[in-house]
Formats: sequence, C-alpha cells, structure tokens
Amino acid sequence: MSNTDIRIMPIVGPLGADAWGVDLERLSDEDFEVLHRAWLDHDGILRIPGQFVAAETLLAFAARFGDLDLAPTTSKGHSERYRPDLPHLVVISNIVENGKALGGLGSYESKWHTDMSYNEVPPKASLLHAIEIPSRGGDTGYCNMYRAYEALPEVTKRRVAGLTCKHDASRNSVGQVRRGYQDVYQQREEVPGAVHPIVCTHPETGRKCLYLGRRDLAFIPQLPPAESDTLLDELWAHATQDEFTWYQRWRLGDIVIWDNRCTMHRRDSLDPGERRLLNRAQVKGERPLAAAEAA
Repeated sequence: MSNTDIRIMPIVGPLGADAWGVDLERLSDEDFEVLHRAWLDHDGILRIPGQFVAAETLLAFAARFGDLDLAPTTSKGHSERYRPDLPHLVVISNIVENGKALGGLGSYESKWHTDMSYNEVPPKASLLHAIEIPSRGGDTGYCNMYRAYEALPEVTKRRVAGLTCKHDASRNSVGQVRRGYQDVYQQREEVPGAVHPIVCTHPETGRKCLYLGRRDLAFIPQLPPAESDTLLDELWAHATQDEFTWYQRWRLGDIVIWDNRCTMHRRDSLDPGERRLLNRAQVKGERPLAAAEAA
C-alpha cells in the first residue's frame, strides 16, 4: 500500500525538509524514492514527524538507505551494547534505571562532529528517533557543509584543495575518552583515526563540501602543527556560523535523517533530572572522495 499523501515541505533555514503523511509500516518503493530524493534535494536533512514505531521498524526503514552499520564503540567498549538483541541500534539517553544506563552520551553538550568519521569508511546516513524528550534542552543542531564550502573565500578554497585531515578516534562526541584509548599522545602521528580529504565530492549529488569530522586531536598531515591548528580552527569557525546551521527542537515521534557526508551536527546540554531517550541507526557508506578523485 502506498503513502499517496506524502507531502514534502522545506524547513525554514539553510537545510532540511519535513515529510508529512508518512506511514513507515506501509512504505512502498515509490514512497521511499520520494523521501530519498527529498533528503538529497534539501541538503541532507529530512524530518518525518509523528512516527510512534518500534526500534525494529526504525532499523528496517534505515536499511532501505543501504546496509546497516554496527553501533559504534561506546565508553564501555564492544563487550557491552545497550541493546544486545539489536546490535545495529544505538540508544542515546541520560536515563539510569537500577544503576544501569539505558543509553549513551548522558546529558552533556555534544560538540560539532560527523558520525564515525574516524573510520576509513564512515556511515553515509544516520537516523534519530525521539522516544522520550525533556521539556527543554537537548536540541540538535545541523550544519550545511555544502554551503560552508561554497561560501569560502577563493584563496581558502585553493589552500585546502588537496589537503587531508586525520580524524580523532580517541574521543566520543561529548569529549569522553573511549575505553582503550589515551587522553594524550606524545606525537600527533600516534593519534588513532582515519585520514580523509578536507574537500569531498558527494557521490550522489556531485556537489563539493567540507568534510571536517570532529575537532579534538584532529590535524592536517601536510602542515606543521601550529599551521594545521590555525587552519582547522578557521575552517571550524567558518562552517559552524549561524547562517549554515539549523536546530531541531525535538517532538515525540520525530525521526530526523541526516546525510553524514555533507552535514555536521551537535547537541545542546539538558537537565539531567529530565528523561531523554532516542534511538539511532546508521547506514554504511563509502570512502570519502576528494574532489579530484571524483572528477
């Protein structure tokens, strides 16, 4: 059965659209193509309101975008997952019951980052589903990395062309050191993580975008440390300006799908006394391609 009443409405801001009239339990191939096209056409953000579905339905929907990625390493390591029965599901929560955390990332502020960019092949898409939300706080910001690249001065575009960045795998998005990693490394070459181009070409849209990942211990191998830090600081300050960002104020049942290849995201802190619970899935992607490689 087809969702014949799907309506795509652009969100007011630098990226994103709402998809109304969606029933994930009865989504035809034609319906999915409407959603997928809207996701690409609106710079990698699609919000689907009013979805009161089980985690299994979220994962089944995510799998239509491609093969699911396993949940990333948490501070507890691979030996313990929040949902052992659903190894592809990430639980984002500050709730503790009977002394056990139901999910990760707590109530802290989350820094601007790209999911799992420290991997050689990062996920291409992430989906987040609001199950319980606080009365305030915990909003998620998204950043349009297409527009951030396009707005760079020409001299900066020429400077970053061909440069790469080593993405830091040692910390999660709230700055916590992951189990098995160090807080400090004596040589920057020892920092764990993957090396990716700073300017990439999106494999589906063909558009160029900045690909910064996460700041922490990241560095540009082609530049001396001080010069690398200065340039990365400049790029981060540029890309996260208000003109490139939009914030999602969560409502129960919201699903937001973001394109990990052309956006960054962050989260506001929240009152630890209020409950917050969201389910997340991610879809396997491809190795980020430099603009020259894709030409």
